[in-house]
Amino acid sequence: MAGFMDKITRFLRSPQGHKLQMKARQMAQDPRKRAQAEQLLRKFKGKKH
Repeated sequence: MAGFMDKITRFLRSPQGHKLQMKARQMAQDPRKRAQAEQLLRKFKGKKH
C-alpha cells in the first residue's frame, strides 16, 4: 500500500497535480458545486445501513 500512496504523493506534487488541486479549490468555492457535493455525501451516508 505504501507504493500506491507514494504514487499519489508524487502526482500531487507534479505540475499536473498542482493544476488539479487548483481546479478542485475553485470548484469547492462555487456555491452550486458545493451544494451538489453536500447532497451527494448526504445521499451516500443515508444508504449505509
